[in-house]
Amino acid sequence: MASASLASASSGARPGSGRARARRIARRRERGACAALMAPFLVLLVVVFLVPVGGAVWLSFFSDDQPGLGFGPERTVFAGLRSYEAVLSDPTFLAGLGTAALYCLVYIPLMVVAALALGLLLDSGAVRLRRTAQLALFLPHAVPGIIAAIIWLYLYTPGLSPVLDLLAKADLTVDFLGVHLVLPSIVNIAVWSNLGYNVIIFYAALQAVPREVIEAAVVDGAGPVRTALQVKVPLVRSSAVMVMMFTLIWSLQLFTEPMLLSQSTPVVGSRFTPNMYIYDAAFTRNNYGLAAAASVVLLVVTIALSYGLSRWTNRAARAPEEAAR
Repeated sequence: MASASLASASSGARPGSGRARARRIARRRERGACAALMAPFLVLLVVVFLVPVGGAVWLSFFSDDQPGLGFGPERTVFAGLRSYEAVLSDPTFLAGLGTAALYCLVYIPLMVVAALALGLLLDSGAVRLRRTAQLALFLPHAVPGIIAAIIWLYLYTPGLSPVLDLLAKADLTVDFLGVHLVLPSIVNIAVWSNLGYNVIIFYAALQAVPREVIEAAVVDGAGPVRTALQVKVPLVRSSAVMVMMFTLIWSLQLFTEPMLLSQSTPVVGSRFTPNMYIYDAAFTRNNYGLAAAASVVLLVVTIALSYGLSRWTNRAARAPEEAAR
């Protein structure tokens, strides 16, 4: 009896141990597949992001010094936080941050609202030749940013612009490169270039909205506007957050448009935005430590604002659920 029970126990243990071994092998295969799929991303993250950021942080702690009243040989010395102190106490850098903040306050809401409105219009079916309309909206995004800026610079320049000539014939004088209109002019270039890209994002998200949900809203008596605002918009909230996040990051990197406009107007200086400040510090003043410190400061500001935007949108999304409880 004892030997039979031992034999049965040993034979019963084998299937269980076999299943456990199979589960371990399956988990190892899953982890291997995840590692293989994540490896290209991790390599690019390290090479394209972490290594340059680490190099900028390291470089920001050093500066070039010339002993002997500037007549001695130049040498690289450890400067500690001196470059960060210089950046944060420089009024031109702080003014550039203020310009970028004002640009974000104007550009981001305008971009998100306009792209969402056009996406809803395309999704509603009210637009004829929908594919042609999508292509027409997306084409400006296919134009390189520097080419787009040159096109609009031509349209903004007095004596060259046919638009300004038509306005002059109507006794209207508009200085698009003046103090009060130069920032809206830059916003206009950015909206023209990037609107179609964001419209496609919203349109794709709206196409994924279940049709039965929209049909139920129509059966309940909701009109087109109410369906769009109360049914479709809440269901594409995640796409709106993504568009806001990407637009914020791109806005803080503003460089091409003001750099080209600075060639035609004294209103846009060489340190008009944080990126222009970094470019001027590195390639005009040859102060790479200062440029690296300004880059790190801009990176920290971008991460902080992106994190704050993410927290704010998540809290706003949870508010109706908490109120319903």
